[in-house]
Amino acid sequence: MSVAKQMLQVAQNAKRASQTLASLSSAVKNELLQQMAQALLNHTEALIEANEKDLVAARVAGLAPAMIDRLALDAQRIRGMADGLREVAALLDPVGEVTGMWRRPNDLQIGRMRVPLGVIGIVYESRPNVTADAAGLCLKSGNAVILRGGKEAIHSNLAIGKVLKSELERMRLPAAAIQIIETTDRTAILELLKLEEEIDLIIPRGGEGLIRFVSENSRIPVIKHYKGVCHTFVDASADYEKAEKICINAKVQRPGVCNAMETLLIHQDIAETFVPHIATAMRAQGVELRGCKTTCEFAADVQPATEEDWYAEYLDLTLAVRIVANLDEAMEHIRKYGSLHTEVIITRDYENSQRFLREINSSVVMVNTSSRFSDGNQFGLGAEIGISTTKLHSFGPMGLEDLTTRKFIVLGDGQIRT
Repeated sequence: MSVAKQMLQVAQNAKRASQTLASLSSAVKNELLQQMAQALLNHTEALIEANEKDLVAARVAGLAPAMIDRLALDAQRIRGMADGLREVAALLDPVGEVTGMWRRPNDLQIGRMRVPLGVIGIVYESRPNVTADAAGLCLKSGNAVILRGGKEAIHSNLAIGKVLKSELERMRLPAAAIQIIETTDRTAILELLKLEEEIDLIIPRGGEGLIRFVSENSRIPVIKHYKGVCHTFVDASADYEKAEKICINAKVQRPGVCNAMETLLIHQDIAETFVPHIATAMRAQGVELRGCKTTCEFAADVQPATEEDWYAEYLDLTLAVRIVANLDEAMEHIRKYGSLHTEVIITRDYENSQRFLREINSSVVMVNTSSRFSDGNQFGLGAEIGISTTKLHSFGPMGLEDLTTRKFIVLGDGQIRT
């Protein structure tokens, strides 16, 4: 069977499965997710064994340490996947929720009801936990899901998918509700992206190259963010101790993810004192600094930044640093070089914090905390399906509600239009 026919069959099976999922009760969906969580824990050893095959291949291929970190599974991360499924099970089910009922002069009642999107395709790289996270969110929101991971995680993804599908079968639910694309042939992605009659939404997760490839080739609506160029602005009134703690966490805690800080902006009034302070702290954590001319004057061992550095998503222990004259210049820099992902201000000035919240139009805007919190799980949304920097139909971390749409419902009592 050709790849095109295989993908059509996968999509058609998913569409049939989605019809069953849309009518499942919350109790059944929650039981399924709880059983899936326990099954992941029960198969921890097998999942780590499958993941080790991917890790060996990644090292041979020379993948960067940050990418290998994204790929790796251990008992703690598998427990995290299970906890994520349980958290989703505990969330309120959005399907069937009726919002905004109103009555017209002719006594018709109009409202809107949340319904599943149908079939969701996820195209992703490296992180095998996405397999469980995406499956859990899609199932709870009544959607079937087609998962196409990267070749670097093929053994891990198939192993996780096998565990999850076994629970669907045990509960006599359609196994096609979760399908892992087994081929690593990129043709499979191209064929999936043509199936607009069967698949309702595509969500790519990975590097900018993958996301642009999906967006440029899809006939299906795509939720995307190309990259995470996240900024932290340390205002003149900032508490130095808090600023250092927040900046170190934003850059160092996990540098290979999209919500890590990539550019640090510092108010000129505190630059002479704060730049050498934060530069020393960053270097102690192994961070390479690339700075503007003023940054280089105030701290040693800082490489001069180029124009490309302000646009860069390093995904590594590299940080661009720029001194700005004031809040307006900081916001102008963010508007020019940002990616609409996550922006942070560290300040004790209430008016500046409120201006930053109002005037920065990124999907997540924060005051006095780390950009690493820009995460659906941290926001209480349960496991995250992705982050959208497009404004239709979702903006920011995507949870259960973002995997539904709303249809109009109309309640009448014999009215006719004249």
